[in-house]
Amino acid sequence: MAPPRLLVRSLTALSAGLLLLTACGGSGDSGGSGGKTASGGKGGTSPSGGPVVVATSSWEAALAKAAGAKNVQYIVPASIRHAPDYDLKPSDLTKVADADYVLYASFEPFAGKVKEAVGSKAKLVEVNLDNDPATTEAAVTKLGKLFGTGQAAGNWNAKFDAQRKKLAEQVKSSWPGGKQPVVVAQVFTTWAAKLAGAQLAGTYGPDQVTPAQLSKLSAEKPAFVLDNENMSTGTVLPGSGAKQLNIVNYPGADLDVIAVYRKAAEQMEKAFGGS
Repeated sequence: MAPPRLLVRSLTALSAGLLLLTACGGSGDSGGSGGKTASGGKGGTSPSGGPVVVATSSWEAALAKAAGAKNVQYIVPASIRHAPDYDLKPSDLTKVADADYVLYASFEPFAGKVKEAVGSKAKLVEVNLDNDPATTEAAVTKLGKLFGTGQAAGNWNAKFDAQRKKLAEQVKSSWPGGKQPVVVAQVFTTWAAKLAGAQLAGTYGPDQVTPAQLSKLSAEKPAFVLDNENMSTGTVLPGSGAKQLNIVNYPGADLDVIAVYRKAAEQMEKAFGGS
């Protein structure tokens, strides 16, 4: 990995003023980062305590926050619909120079650039991004151990589990006619079908649905399609009569994973109750 000084030297487009701002813990909002930012030396803790965590997107950042990290920022703006499509700028990469931990996902095309930009004292951590409850809780537990915030991570997991069960009951109470709804889901929104207690008739994606898949999925006569808002290809089963819901996977600027579940539950509750 290239030392931060070599990286900065290579990024000729950056001004000395920007470098100074970053070193002093500036938020770097030109790159659209969110969460809290922290100052302090490389490999150390921020003045408010705890490790400095930089995540590639709001999803990894939200998991870090859930795990108990207090000093978290992220690179890809939360407003970007599909984070992996984001084009990293030199100013984005400077944000990782003073981090203690840098979180990324293997499917992000820019992961290689982030790895090259990380300083020698920062620890690179690959995070498995999937809103499946077991995967989410495992990621939070893992990060809590790394950050030394295991108790906070455990408390969050307990809260998440309780909230998820409560939301599941609310959605179940809205089942059309009290019967288990039949749904088709994009491969990365099956967690929402599980939350709803729905009958999963089939999955599609991440590529666009082919004519053969369209025929097969339509034959299952699903009442609802749980599409992935963050990588939607448009109407999935046109002419089938199925109502399509756009489920969001990425947390917003509030870095709240539970809010992602709550929003999905509200969408499905409204759709089920209105059918």
